[in-house]
Amino acid sequence: MSHTFPVHVYYEDTDLAGIVYYANYLKFIERARTEWVRAAGIDQVALKADEGIVFAVRRIEADYLAPAKFDDELTVETDVEAMTGVRIVLNQVVKRGGEVVFQSQVTLVALSDTGQPTRLPAIIRRKLH
Repeated sequence: MSHTFPVHVYYEDTDLAGIVYYANYLKFIERARTEWVRAAGIDQVALKADEGIVFAVRRIEADYLAPAKFDDELTVETDVEAMTGVRIVLNQVVKRGGEVVFQSQVTLVALSDTGQPTRLPAIIRRKLH
């Protein structure tokens, strides 16, 4: 399932040079992942309460390609690259217009309430794929 999420760059997102502080891209893609899951019809609070399952980032690979600046209108595109019973690999790209300014590959894992890897229910995998 492909998903697009808009981001407006605020002054608080930038550093002294007026460009987006590198760690804020991770916040942008985190918000986009939350909205991607919500758009798939999954309530993460209910998933935790009913199934004891949460998503956690296991790995992230990030490339900063061009600086975004105060007041830029960005979009975060989220696409599934691979999915197993426990793991989801996503490609997330931040764009300004048609220009890619940041790209990442994020590996999520499903964790039980004890913090151990656990299988995602098949219905959840179908909704996210």
